[in-house]
Amino acid sequence: MSIGLLGPAAALGFAAIGSAMGAGIAAQAAIGGWKKCFANNKPAPFMLVAFAGAPLTQTIYGFLLMNFISAAAGNGVNDMILLAAGVFGGIAMGFSALMQGKAAASAADALAETGKGTANYFMVIGIVETVALFVMVFLMLTL
Repeated sequence: MSIGLLGPAAALGFAAIGSAMGAGIAAQAAIGGWKKCFANNKPAPFMLVAFAGAPLTQTIYGFLLMNFISAAAGNGVNDMILLAAGVFGGIAMGFSALMQGKAAASAADALAETGKGTANYFMVIGIVETVALFVMVFLMLTL
């Protein structure tokens, strides 16, 4: 077995770990936001589900990078490059998902409290996601 074949697994694995952690953090805040709304007899915004799910896209990016690294392995790219792309790319996307989950948690809390600012919150959450997109695209171009 070639050590380079660990790269595709690392890309998906680390990205998915970050997605799970980020979505878990955002989901906890969404549940807390709904509780706050119910306790104050206010309507509970369903939009909090979108905040909770925002970090999941990094798993998709990890999957795409995994496939691209696998294809590069078939084209004879150096094993250490494949491994490094998977490990560092997956970790970067995972951290993006984790931080996006934290931003989404703050957004869920703010929206539940005020009922305002949804578009602004999504813009900030999107900025954090851009890091994962950049990592995926730049590594694909490098390979």
